[in-house]
Amino acid sequence: MEATAPAADKDETIERLLEAPMTWIGTYVAAASLICAAAMAADTIQGLWKKKRWFPSKYFPLNATSLTLLAVAMKLPVDLTTRMYTVTDRLAKISSIAFLSAAVANFLTSLGAMADKEVLSNAAALAVLVITVFVNVTIQIIQMHSYLQSRRAFLEEIIVIALMLLLILMFVSSAAMIVSTKPYLEKKYHEMCRSAADENGDDGFDAERVITADKLRVCIKKHWMIAETGNPQFVLARSVTCSASGLLTLLIALVLLEAEFRMAKEFDLNILDQANSSYGWSTKLVLLTQTAGVIVAAIAPTMRWLTACRRSFTTSVTVESYWTQKMVELKQSSLSSQIQNLKWRKAIHILRGQFLQICISLQHLTVFASKLLLLLSLCFTAPIISFISYASRLKIENRVSQTNPQLDLSKYAMLLEGEEHLRSQTLDKICKEVDQVIEKGRSRKPKNLLKLLSKSSSFKGVTQFDSNEIPSLHSQGFLPHCWSLPLVTLSCVALAFPNADKSESDLLLRGVAEGLPLVKLVDKILDKKGRLASVRHAADVAWVELELYHMWQDKDLNEWKKNAREIVEELASRGEKTVVGFVKGTRNCVMRNPLNWPANVIGADAMYRVARTILLRRGEGEGEGDEALFEEVCVAIADILAACLTNMVEVIRLKCHSKKIEKRERSVRRAALLLGETEEISLLLQQRQVPALDANKAVNIEEWRRALALAQL
Repeated sequence: MEATAPAADKDETIERLLEAPMTWIGTYVAAASLICAAAMAADTIQGLWKKKRWFPSKYFPLNATSLTLLAVAMKLPVDLTTRMYTVTDRLAKISSIAFLSAAVANFLTSLGAMADKEVLSNAAALAVLVITVFVNVTIQIIQMHSYLQSRRAFLEEIIVIALMLLLILMFVSSAAMIVSTKPYLEKKYHEMCRSAADENGDDGFDAERVITADKLRVCIKKHWMIAETGNPQFVLARSVTCSASGLLTLLIALVLLEAEFRMAKEFDLNILDQANSSYGWSTKLVLLTQTAGVIVAAIAPTMRWLTACRRSFTTSVTVESYWTQKMVELKQSSLSSQIQNLKWRKAIHILRGQFLQICISLQHLTVFASKLLLLLSLCFTAPIISFISYASRLKIENRVSQTNPQLDLSKYAMLLEGEEHLRSQTLDKICKEVDQVIEKGRSRKPKNLLKLLSKSSSFKGVTQFDSNEIPSLHSQGFLPHCWSLPLVTLSCVALAFPNADKSESDLLLRGVAEGLPLVKLVDKILDKKGRLASVRHAADVAWVELELYHMWQDKDLNEWKKNAREIVEELASRGEKTVVGFVKGTRNCVMRNPLNWPANVIGADAMYRVARTILLRRGEGEGEGDEALFEEVCVAIADILAACLTNMVEVIRLKCHSKKIEKRERSVRRAALLLGETEEISLLLQQRQVPALDANKAVNIEEWRRALALAQL
């Protein structure tokens, strides 16, 4: 007996040492829960702020990071070894299950922002996490079946875990639906875009690239309506499974709060001091954090459910074809040709067919149950919903509509099979959001760029910044031009002049800084295949060095105390030495193509050609002052900017279209912003006589140089 006592004390000491870090593990669980709750709160606040009551998922999408955080937050319910029988411990486990359920409901809309493979993999990963939690909780219940009478909040635990299983079933059902729906949305998008183009005649754009701001605004509104209503996240938010999941999330939150209030009443409001597990004081921290997280996370799904109840729910309880279309196609498709044996192929085909038939039946059951749940909830909430709808209609009737009454955009709303027309309030909000974004663009109009453009009266600078009389420094001919590199190079030359007026230099720098992002958009259209990627990158590198450090290729432009002509000669010489040295020193066959050169060498070649052209045009004997040469370079910069920005209508038109369905709404939003930002620029440039070039050639600076050269002959 004396020998066993020290051994028992030793075992107790070891157990105490092993359990010492458990409180910090609990704190880590609370921190992970807090991060998830904050992200869900950010999505809710953003949806309310932007008046998007379908709450798009931005800060809390379903991905590896959010799944890892959720897995950490689920430490308590999956812990099978730690004794957690007191009221605080039991409530902490229930709050964890409720927190996971609320997170599943918030994840639903993020499925629309994923590619098909991501949808399937992420949905499977989340399902594995939920099933793991369910299995662990079930094991605990089975193991403790003889003690269930003394188990705290047992009924609430069963209800929450059952509702969580229903939620994950709806989640998987929604994932299967969105994979089937995206091809249909894609086809309908192109059909509606063609309809909009036919209605206005080539999208409202004429061959001369002249268009009024009103016409362009109408075009953007049409494409905004198509992109917004066809946004897969919005489509998911309108689905019956997503709406029904909102009701389940609300029920889960209410069950959790009921359990906490009941236990608080039973223990005289002292439920936070009843923890007796290895997690110690961190258990109540987890309970508080996750309870707050459940309340916050329930807001967005609940409002989606209420929005669905406000719609005139006259849809029948039949299941539309798009819910099971993908599974039906898989069932009907042939097997891989790698299975040569006919008997095996037949057996696998039958097994796959039976499995998919079970999935189809389960999908039918889930959708049917969701619709039935919505119909039942509508019966209970009908009086409240009717009052809210009546108040909303009165508010709309008393308010003067700012939208164009002659412009009916309801036909551009993208709806699924069996889906009711969207409420007029929803359509009005979409239209008004376009006007708000355009107005926001107007408030950000580039004032310095407009002042710089006022220096231009023609497009001569497009042809005068480079001359074919300047010999090439390599055997491959001239590097092709983009719009941004000549602008940056000429800006480096102008800002190197020490005797130039400080206010004019600052105006030039700020004007080019405001114009360069717009120029880059035109360059991207010009360079769809990425052939000029190295040239555009060279312009970016040179601009960062100039704007931030007032340097060109590690040379401080403020250090030169020479006159303007000497500085231009120095820049030309430095550019020539850099290119010649690189060409002589390289033996790599890849570098024989100038488009593969490093950014500094491409920039040096551009500087050599621009500087030598300035010297050639000025003549050897002429000696005008620094201010005259500075003004000449500024006018050339303004000319190039003006010529480039005549393409903004084409840029906005293309921004209205996006190949990726997940990015269309963002792309149209950018088009609306650009319209507001460049409206005044377009009005200024519409007074100019531009070369007769079609839209594809007008974005190419080489085509401009060719057309202007022919016009001068």
